[in-house]
Amino acid sequence: MTRYIFVTGGVVSSLGKGITAASIGRLLKAHGLSVTIVKCDPYINVDAGTMTPFQHGEVFVTEDGAETDLDLGYYERFLGIDTARANNMTAGQIYQTVIAREREGNYLGQTVQVIPHITDEIKRRFVKAAEGFDIAIIEIGGTVGDIESLPFLEAARQMRPDRTRNDVLYLHVTLVPYLTASDELKTKPTQHSVNKLREIGIDPDIIVCRAEKPLARDIKNKIALFTSVPKEAVIDAPDSPSIYDVPFILKKQGLDEQIMMLLRLRSDRWDFDEWTDFVQRLKRAETSRPVRIAIAGKYTKLKDSYKSLVEAIQHGAIANGVKAELDYVDVEEKDFKTRLARANGLIVPGGFGDRGIEGKIEAIRYARENRLPFLGICLGMQCATIEFARNVLGLRAAHSSEFNAKTPHPVVDLMLAQKGVRDKGGTMRLGAWPCHIRSATLAHKVYGAADISERHRHRYEFNAKYAPRYAKKGFIVSGLNGKLKLPEIIEIKDHPWFIGVQFHPEFKSRPLLPHPLFFSFVAAAGTNAQQRG
Repeated sequence: MTRYIFVTGGVVSSLGKGITAASIGRLLKAHGLSVTIVKCDPYINVDAGTMTPFQHGEVFVTEDGAETDLDLGYYERFLGIDTARANNMTAGQIYQTVIAREREGNYLGQTVQVIPHITDEIKRRFVKAAEGFDIAIIEIGGTVGDIESLPFLEAARQMRPDRTRNDVLYLHVTLVPYLTASDELKTKPTQHSVNKLREIGIDPDIIVCRAEKPLARDIKNKIALFTSVPKEAVIDAPDSPSIYDVPFILKKQGLDEQIMMLLRLRSDRWDFDEWTDFVQRLKRAETSRPVRIAIAGKYTKLKDSYKSLVEAIQHGAIANGVKAELDYVDVEEKDFKTRLARANGLIVPGGFGDRGIEGKIEAIRYARENRLPFLGICLGMQCATIEFARNVLGLRAAHSSEFNAKTPHPVVDLMLAQKGVRDKGGTMRLGAWPCHIRSATLAHKVYGAADISERHRHRYEFNAKYAPRYAKKGFIVSGLNGKLKLPEIIEIKDHPWFIGVQFHPEFKSRPLLPHPLFFSFVAAAGTNAQQRG
C-alpha cells in the first residue's frame, strides 16, 4: 500500500519546500523505495503556461506536454525521473473538472460544495498519481493561512482518517528568522505557523526549520515543546552552499529513518554512492578554473526564470571539471556588449514577446562574428536565424512574423498547426517530439546519435522555405522532425561552436546525467577560456 507524505509550508513562501520534498525523495529512493512527487498549486490558473516568469519563475514542461511549476524540475533532477501531467495539480484544474461534472448532471441534483466535492476530486488525484509507488510525496504550495490552499490542506487532512495512521505523514517546513539587532533566532513564527496548521486539523509529525544559521539544541528543544513534536522530529535546515547538499543535511539528522519509522517501513538497502560522488565532483569543480557564461535574456531580474537552464549549465560544468560563472546580461542595457567581451560562451534562452529582441539579435551577431561559443534555445535559435538573414544573407528586413506581421522575409513564422488557434493556454507545441540528426554535423557529434527526443514549448518555427539560401552560406539545418518537416537544430559550419535548438534541452539535464548539449557547450567555452589565457 502506498504511503503519503504531505509537505506544507509556513510563515513565508519560497522557503524551499520543493527542494526539501525532492531531497526526501532522493533519500527514500536510496533505501530502494519507489517514489513519486506531486505539486499542488493553489492558483486558479489551469496551469502555469500563461503566467509571466516574473510572477512564478520558469514554466517547466514535462514529457507529456504539461506546463507546470518549476518545482517539478527539482523533482526530476533529484530523483532522476520523468514527471507527467499527474504530478502537478492546480486549483483551476480541480474547479474546472468539478464544474464540468456539475454541468453534465453527474452530481444528481446535489448542491456542489468545497467539501466534499472539491476535496474528493483532490483526493482522487492524490491516489491516482500515487498508484504503483511505495511513497507519494505531495507538496502543497503557498503558505498555511492562504485562503487559496485551504481545499488542498483539507483534502490532505482527510487522507489520514481514510487510512491507517501509519499510511500518512505530515511534514511542515517553516522559518526560524535570525534578528541581527538582538543576535538571536526567533521561534515564535514557527509556533504560530504550527498553530495555524492545527486549526485546519493537521498535527505535523515532523518540522523542518529553515534558518540562516544552524539551530542550537535549546532552540530545537523549545520548538519541540511548543509544537508537541518529539525533539528528534525538529529538523535543522540551514542555508547551504548548494541545493545538492540538502539530502546530506537531512540524512545527518536521521530524517529518512524517522519517516520510515513513522510509516512502518523497513529497508535493508542503502545506495547513495552516485549522489555522493556527484557532490564531491561539484565541490572540486568550485575550486577549479572558472568559465564565464553570459546569459542574454529578458527575465534576468528574477533568477528563477531560468532555473532549469542554470542547473543544466552547472551539470555540464561539473562534468567538465570547471566552475561556471554566470553573467546575466540584460540585452536592453546600452553597454551589454562590453560584458560579452569578457564571456567565454553565450546562451540566449527562450522567451515570449518583442521586448529585448533587437538586443538578443545583436548579442548573437557578436558571438558569430567573434567566434564565441553560442547556444540558442527556442527564441534564441529563432533570433539566430533572423541575425544571419539580416547580416549575412542581406535580407535587411528579415524578421519573425510574431514581431512584425508585415515583414517581407518571415524567416521565422507561425507553425501551420498553430494558425487559427485562439486559446493561449496549453495550445503550443508541447512536450517530447522526435528529431533526426544529420550525420557529419556538430549536433551529431554532440549527441552521438542520429535520433533523439526533446521537449518543446513554442508556436513559431524557422521557416524551412529559406533553408536552401542559408545552407549556401554555411548555416544548416542539422536536426529535423521528419514527419512534420520542422527544423529542430541549426548550426554554422565555420564557427568553433554555434548551435541553435527549437526545443528546451535544459528540461532533461540531470546532475548524474548532464545533457550532451550543455556538456559540449561548456567544454567549448572552456577551450575559449584557455585560448584567451
